[in-house]
Amino acid sequence: MVIVLTVVSLVAALVLALVNEVTTEPIRQQAINEINNGIKDVMSTPSLKVTNTDTISVSNDETVSKYVIHNTETANGKPLGAAIESSVMGFGGELKILVGISNDYKVLGYKILQSSETPGLGQKADKWFQKDGKGNVIGRQLSDGKPLSVSKDGGDVDAITSSTITSRAFLKAVNQAYQAYRSSLGS
Repeated sequence: MVIVLTVVSLVAALVLALVNEVTTEPIRQQAINEINNGIKDVMSTPSLKVTNTDTISVSNDETVSKYVIHNTETANGKPLGAAIESSVMGFGGELKILVGISNDYKVLGYKILQSSETPGLGQKADKWFQKDGKGNVIGRQLSDGKPLSVSKDGGDVDAITSSTITSRAFLKAVNQAYQAYRSSLGS
């Protein structure tokens, strides 16, 4: 019986190792494709070129956060701005977004890359901050000295109904992406 269990365990381990080996590269390629497509979405331009990608570390609230900045330009070489990967802790766990910021520091778009927020509530962040009204962050000027914040905190952005923590986390991620972009430019 011990020999049979040992053989079954070894076969199962070999199958799992093989499956892992076969799927690692396609998963990595899918992640790259998702970022590349996300950059086009958040920069609101389907024909762009990523000129360089930098990873920077910024001190925030007693922690050090890493940001990936994808600098972009149009097909004819005109600088567009950057798509910045930013992560914060939300209500249900890590909230990772990709934010498009123009050269004049306006929000061009965003995409949720990873979210553990409550389905039906916090998950609404993927569309909530793009809709008409006071919840919309698209086109917002970030360099006016006032960070984006929810109206409950004295800001001018409507929070997702029943998801204020997620809304705060999302806006914090956008604000931190802006600060990281400014830092990368030496501003």
